[in-house]
Amino acid sequence: MESIFYVLPLFFLTALVYASAGLGGGSTYLALLTLFGFSYGDIPKIALLCNLVVVAGGLYHYLRAGLLPFGKILPLVLTSIPLAYLGGRIPVSQELFLFLLAIALAAAGVRLLLTGEPLLKTKGISPRGLWITGLSSGGALGFLSGLVGIGGGIFLAPLLYFLGWGTGRQIAAAASFYIFVNSAAGLAGQFAKSDFSWPGGLVFPLLLAVFAGGQIGSRVSLGFLPLAGLRKITASLILFVSFRIFLGLL
Repeated sequence: MESIFYVLPLFFLTALVYASAGLGGGSTYLALLTLFGFSYGDIPKIALLCNLVVVAGGLYHYLRAGLLPFGKILPLVLTSIPLAYLGGRIPVSQELFLFLLAIALAAAGVRLLLTGEPLLKTKGISPRGLWITGLSSGGALGFLSGLVGIGGGIFLAPLLYFLGWGTGRQIAAAASFYIFVNSAAGLAGQFAKSDFSWPGGLVFPLLLAVFAGGQIGSRVSLGFLPLAGLRKITASLILFVSFRIFLGLL
């Protein structure tokens, strides 16, 4: 497939930029894979694999720095892990998958067009509120993660900022952990499908590209990159793909 030579540098750049913020880049991988005509059955598997590879590097550094308060993270993943597995396990038709993917990409594109942190921010969240919010929002994003292959961190991070959950680095660490466990659970669900098939040899060059980009992004400051411009370009791409999918479903 000739498109692989165009996809590789785009995956590398996506991983580099997203890893610097503790994210995996799942929404952009999904958009690129759809744009370049990959099989709908392979798209969530490849996106989840890339999420795992990218956030693993950053997660290692966050763990070493002691930035993961597991007591506060537990409510986020307690429901998300089984629901991510369930989402990956459920067989869906191509039409339903594309419809859900278009909605997820549209939401992610709009989110990217907004500023990094919400304009409103609470002073903090009570332990009870943390459990209620974590169990509900974590579970919903986990199910979506397994179903279509989006990690959920792009939606989780601004929610945690709004709730006053922790510092910027703690939230980036929590997003990395959340994406990692959800992607692993979602992949397990995909593997458990009766009609499961491995994406093939094309996945390995893509994984190498995101591994290299993710390692660089998790280690260096990206102040030399025009992140605001990159965010707008990425959002435009994601929204364009979402619009194309919606048109194709009409």
